[in-house]
Amino acid sequence: MSAGAQRGAGGLPREAGGLRASLAGLTTRGRSFLAAGAAAAACAYVLGQSQLLRVGLLLVVLPLICVLALHRTRHRVSGSRRLTPSRVPAGGEARVQLRMENISRVPTGLLMLQDRVPYVLGPRPRFVLDRVEGGGRREVSYRVRSDLRGRYPLGPLQLRLTDPFGLVELTRSFSAYDTLTVIPRTEPLPPVRMTGEANGYGDGSRRSLALSGDDDVIPRTYRRGDDLRRVHWRSTARYGELMVRREEQPQRSKATVLLDTRHLAYEGAGPDSAFEWAVSAAASTLLHVLEQGFSVRLLTDTGDSAGGEGGGFSSGGQESAEAAGLMMDTLAVVGHSDGSGLSAAHDALRGGAGFAAQGAAGGDGLLIAFFGDLDEAQAETAARMRQRSGGAVAFVLDSATWAGEPSRVEERLRRLRDAGWTALSVPPGAPFGELWRQAGNAPLGTATSGGRG
Repeated sequence: MSAGAQRGAGGLPREAGGLRASLAGLTTRGRSFLAAGAAAAACAYVLGQSQLLRVGLLLVVLPLICVLALHRTRHRVSGSRRLTPSRVPAGGEARVQLRMENISRVPTGLLMLQDRVPYVLGPRPRFVLDRVEGGGRREVSYRVRSDLRGRYPLGPLQLRLTDPFGLVELTRSFSAYDTLTVIPRTEPLPPVRMTGEANGYGDGSRRSLALSGDDDVIPRTYRRGDDLRRVHWRSTARYGELMVRREEQPQRSKATVLLDTRHLAYEGAGPDSAFEWAVSAAASTLLHVLEQGFSVRLLTDTGDSAGGEGGGFSSGGQESAEAAGLMMDTLAVVGHSDGSGLSAAHDALRGGAGFAAQGAAGGDGLLIAFFGDLDEAQAETAARMRQRSGGAVAFVLDSATWAGEPSRVEERLRRLRDAGWTALSVPPGAPFGELWRQAGNAPLGTATSGGRG
């Protein structure tokens, strides 16, 4: 089999080694043949039986001939993998299509195709390709799914060659692999207006660049297609070229989704744990506010952010879709942090350049936070985050509540309410859509306990 590096999703399998590696490919049957042949030859020498010696030599030589034949096999095959889609929500399925092509004129023998996948995606897929004619191709497919979010490598693709007697089995591996990204589960949220914030676009977020009076008009150079009724003649005379009044431009409202990832703030693990609920809820919130026209960023308790370039807020259009993919990829692999407090997130909110840009406009946008356990000090830090936000909503996941013990969260909710937050307690298994509706209908600065709906 020809050696070569796999490029992109396809290529040639590389050799596993020299003749010594081929000898290591002897199966249990092949090793038994060698052992039986050696024993027969030894007995023939002791007993002086020439016929037994011939049998022993046959048993020894046959596996060695198979090793040499497979070692010298020069099938030229190309393999490719197509993953559809490459990003799926937890519990969703992705389809993997494998394509093998014989790029030589010599037909292949029996080929065993195997793709390496992590155990969380299911059993390792194996296929048997009987015979591929010269220039022919074969396509096989399988499906993978995972209930756990993360990034999982698929590959490299392996070919297993065997002889007709099953005495030798050699493995040839391709070099390329693909990555399946399993993002958190999301759910559609009702279109409610959060306290203290207008929609992403609209009257509440428009800023006119041209104030009243001709002297305050900010003109720009005429562009082909501009309405001639917008020509500003005074500026045209002043600058010596055709100038027009600049149109009002929409300014996108901003929203920050804060996810508390502290390890000590959550108990339990698995798809039904409080932390996984918070991650899924944060993902649903991000997609929802992006659809509403907000400029969004994702912030964690460590102060790290994801969204636009440099960790800033997302932009509109195609960039917004790219930002959504970036934040979903971030949430796919987010884990617990070793931090014990929320001070880094508080500092990021106070010093963010994106927030400073909106400070003069009456608030720093909408802040939606998902907190785990809050002690007295962290509740105070969280309360101070509300000071520069146009609106703030907190979903608090108390470990005692999720463990079936008496709730300890009421005092923390009251502290957040006094600071102006709309704070909700999250019981185990609560549907986030219903909690989102409650948050939108709650008056400013209220604390409420969510229900199962």
